[in-house]
Amino acid sequence: MVATYRRAMDALYLLCVGLAGVALVLISVIVPWGVFTRYVLNSASSWPEAMAILLSIVLTFFGAAASYRLGLHMRVSFVRDHMPAPMARIADFLSECLMLAVGLFMTFNGISLCQTTWHQSIAEFPALSVGLTYLPIPLGGICLILFVIEHLLIGRPVDTLADAHSIAID
Repeated sequence: MVATYRRAMDALYLLCVGLAGVALVLISVIVPWGVFTRYVLNSASSWPEAMAILLSIVLTFFGAAASYRLGLHMRVSFVRDHMPAPMARIADFLSECLMLAVGLFMTFNGISLCQTTWHQSIAEFPALSVGLTYLPIPLGGICLILFVIEHLLIGRPVDTLADAHSIAID
């Protein structure tokens, strides 16, 4: 059961990384196109800025969940690192509980946001629902919740990248 859950979380992690990576690549192509049309062609396209913002939502929420899974997110652990081991474990558990609360907040309030804005459209993309563009918020929250459950039940996955960020340079 544990191995199956870990494999499922590995697949979910790769999906999150893939979505965030595609969004980042698209942003890095779309923004220069907007600059080119504005300053070289003297005829600014209306859609690049709006599309870059929408892709930033995808990048942010799926990228954050993936980063959290491996412990590559920004965190301040100086105090925890200097606690006795039992207190550090309690601090880690409380940290996971707070992240679970964040994931639940993102999921339930994100669903509410999507429902509220579902029938609105974006000026640059009239056929696109605003609620659909906010869908990465609750989906990222669900991913985050699943990763927190993984941390609480199994522990963090061992990865060379996760260890690389904690190397101290003396």
